[in-house]
Amino acid sequence: MAKLPTKVHLTSHPVCLRNRGPSVYEDENDRMWLHLFMETGGVLQVRLRQEDIPSGYIAPTTSPLTLSVLPLMWRLKPGDRYVDQMFRFWRIVHHIKENGVEEMILHHSKENGM
Repeated sequence: MAKLPTKVHLTSHPVCLRNRGPSVYEDENDRMWLHLFMETGGVLQVRLRQEDIPSGYIAPTTSPLTLSVLPLMWRLKPGDRYVDQMFRFWRIVHHIKENGVEEMILHHSKENGM
């Protein structure tokens, strides 16, 4: 019998995410999160996926995109949102764990500062 996928919605989020490379953030528990950035209609969206990456494979970031749009660090605030070093708020759209892998999507709207 095939094993059914397990999908759990999480309410406990990383307290801090620090940029560690061109596509990588690290949380306070030394877990690595790969990111995919998208911008549509004035809304910035970042998809973060927790992956096991050896630290020797992460190069320092010099990406203009990371430096101009994506924050160097996010800190968790009450209300399921993060704030970055430019005091922009990013709402947690969802945070799930499926088949042992965590995924989180963050939104920031340029129009209303959210």
